[in-house]
Amino acid sequence: MSKGPVSQFIQHHYRHFNSAALVDAAKGYEQHLLEGGKMMVTLAGAMSTAELGISLAEMIRQDKVHIISCTGANLEEDIMNLVAHSHYKRVPNYRDLTPQDEWDLLENHYNRVTDTCIPEEEAFRRIQKHIHKLWKDADEKGERYFPHEFMYKMLLSGVLKEHYEIDTKDSWMMAAAEKNLPIVVGGWEDSTMGNIFASYIIKNQLKATTMKSGIEYMVWLADWYRQNSGGKGVGFFQIGGGIAGDFPICVVPMMYQDLEWHDVPFWSYFCQVSDSTTSFGSYSGAVPNEKITWGKLGIDTPKFIVESDATIVVPLIFAYLLGW
Repeated sequence: MSKGPVSQFIQHHYRHFNSAALVDAAKGYEQHLLEGGKMMVTLAGAMSTAELGISLAEMIRQDKVHIISCTGANLEEDIMNLVAHSHYKRVPNYRDLTPQDEWDLLENHYNRVTDTCIPEEEAFRRIQKHIHKLWKDADEKGERYFPHEFMYKMLLSGVLKEHYEIDTKDSWMMAAAEKNLPIVVGGWEDSTMGNIFASYIIKNQLKATTMKSGIEYMVWLADWYRQNSGGKGVGFFQIGGGIAGDFPICVVPMMYQDLEWHDVPFWSYFCQVSDSTTSFGSYSGAVPNEKITWGKLGIDTPKFIVESDATIVVPLIFAYLLGW
C-alpha cells in the first residue's frame, strides 16, 4: 500500500523515543496483519467521547480490527456523540473551574469529561427510550443478549436516524454493527446504561438475567479465541489500561492454567498506548514483560509501549495502517 502524507510525515520525523515507538508499533501491527494475524483493539478511558471513531470506524470497515473489548462507557458514548453531537459543550479552561462552576454544569444537565461536557438530556435520554424498549421486549419473551447486541439492534433498526448529528461513517459503533463485529464488554454495569438497567431491576420492571453477564462474555471469548488463534494468531492493541484491557487479555492464562488447554497460543502481538506510568502496584502502567509472568505473552511476542496520550498517538497509528 502506498502511504499518504500523514504516514510519510510520521516516518520522516518520528525517529526517536516515544515517536519511534509509535512507528515501530504501527509497523508491527501492519506486519501482523500481512502475515494473516487478527487483532483485538481495547478501548479504555473516554476514547469514544474523544471521537476516536473517526479513524477507528475506517479501521473496522477495512478489516484491520477483528474484535473489540471496551468499557460500557465507550460502548454508549460513541452513540451519544452520534445523536447529540451539536449539544456537547467544550470547556477549554476546565482547570479554572470552581466547585460552583461544576455544580452549575450539573444543574444544566452537563456531565464533564475533562474539557468536554456530555449533554444528559439529548445524549442519555434519546438512547434510553429506545434501548429500554429492546430490553423490555427481550425480557417479556424470555430472551437474553449481551449489552453490545442490544446496542447493535438499536443502531441497525434505524430508530435513532432522526437524531443523527454526525456522518455515520465517523461512528465506530455503527461500523461495528454493520459488520456484526465481535465485542466484549467486561464490567458493563459500570456505565450510564448499566446504571439505568439496574434502576429498572430495582423497580421490578426488568429481570437481571435478561442481560448476559461478564462471565458469559469470558466464556464466549474463550471460544472465539480458540477458533481464531490458529496460524499467525491474535494480536492485542491496548488503548489505555483498565478493565477493557485486563479482562480480555486474561482469556489466554485462563485456558492454559485453569482449563489446562496447553495448546493455546499466547497473544502474538502486544502494544499498549497509555499515559499511565509504571508505579508500585499498577497494572495499567506495568511494562509488557510483566505480562510474561502471568502467562499472557510469550518471550518472543513482539511488544510495544507508547507512553503518551492515546488521543494523539492512536489516530496516527491508525492513519499509518490506513495509508493516510
